[in-house]
Amino acid sequence: MTAPQTPVYLDPDIAQILARCYPGERKRAVIARAVRLLAAADGHLRPDGKPKLPGRPAGRRT
Repeated sequence: MTAPQTPVYLDPDIAQILARCYPGERKRAVIARAVRLLAAADGHLRPDGKPKLPGRPAGRRT
């Protein structure tokens, strides 16, 4: 059994970016890729792509 998909409501600017920059791609796939890239850049993922354990510092160094 699969979990129901959560609806994502996009503001007009994001919808326009998706339409212009990623034509023909599924919006859900593009957003998922973007979230993984953001989480990796922010240091929230291990090298294997899985989330780091809670309780350990995960943010960027300042």
